[in-house]
Amino acid sequence: MPQTHKTLEQQLTTIVHHSGWFMQALSAAQDMNFSSWCIGAGAVRNLVWDHLHGYSHTSYLHDIDLAYFDPDENIGMENKHQTILSQKSPDFPWEVTNQAYVHCWYKQYFGYTVPALTSLESAIATWPEYATSVGITLTPKKHIQIIAPYGLDDLFAMYVRRNPKRVDIATYRQRILSKRYQERWPQVTIFPE
Repeated sequence: MPQTHKTLEQQLTTIVHHSGWFMQALSAAQDMNFSSWCIGAGAVRNLVWDHLHGYSHTSYLHDIDLAYFDPDENIGMENKHQTILSQKSPDFPWEVTNQAYVHCWYKQYFGYTVPALTSLESAIATWPEYATSVGITLTPKKHIQIIAPYGLDDLFAMYVRRNPKRVDIATYRQRILSKRYQERWPQVTIFPE
């Protein structure tokens, strides 16, 4: 029987609550006082897939993506925020990105222009795979809030499927090679396109 979105949200909330490192990262991020933020992408995927594989320790954590949305902030403030977080929580490999300015640098790194994003949720909806298009934040009362524009089915099914919203097939295939999904998590299913 397929699980409902609510059931998967409850499972993800439980996994997050039982992860010491993820809760510490959420707390550190919350201390930055961004109005709209989340920890997402690979950090969430890795947390869940490690749990589903029964790994007792984090198998792989390239970075902790802290995404926030602030169109009123000066461009380039991400480096300052990343430095502050790295000083406060030096054990975490932070990568801080103001999603309001992704369109300003995207072409330089990926070769094509993208439109400006309008919110944190719209940003998450462009992340490379459906399983990584998930963000987690803490409310002011320390409740976990999940942002998952495509739901959580792919994350919990351990499916790697391209999100065509922004990622072309060539970039997707390169990500599959570089991320080594099935080597790290043997139960993962990779969709070729």
